Amino acid sequence: MVLETERLYLREMVQGDFQDLCKILQDEETMYAYEGAFSDREVQEWMEKQAVRYQKWGFGLWAAVRKGTDEMIGQCGLTMQPWKGEEVLEIGYLFRRQYWHQGFAIEAASACKEYAFQTLHAREVCSIIRDTNLASQKVAMRNGMATMDSWTKHYRGVDMPHTRYAATR
Repeated sequence: MVLETERLYLREMVQGDFQDLCKILQDEETMYAYEGAFSDREVQEWMEKQAVRYQKWGFGLWAAVRKGTDEMIGQCGLTMQPWKGEEVLEIGYLFRRQYWHQGFAIEAASACKEYAFQTLHAREVCSIIRDTNLASQKVAMRNGMATMDSWTKHYRGVDMPHTRYAATR
């Protein structure tokens, strides 16, 4: 376990989480901000990317596991993301649709912000969110982040405007 909140614990994802991760990344509605659901191969690559991040930085997107049920209901964590020619520390979150609007994303994201400031001694942490992803924008604002700037990313063959929300300590 890396972090613990009132209802969740966050831990590194392992290969045994593949099916639970598929429930997130292969849901069309959940993945609208990514231009659609992932294939099995893309889910595996996503998982492998986290393992590389854990080794390189000691953090990545972690499995968000519900206490009491031990069910992986989402993922939330810290990653280094490209932004306008540099790398920035980002809080990312993505939860199974059936757990939306229950406060799990803000609960996990708040813990990640505290971890970034208290454990990593980061000066700034951000969330980079697609312009159409209003729910994630609300989570960022509830997490004490303010709109900083915008940039268009090219992903899966589509130009996607994104906004960077940030908080400093």
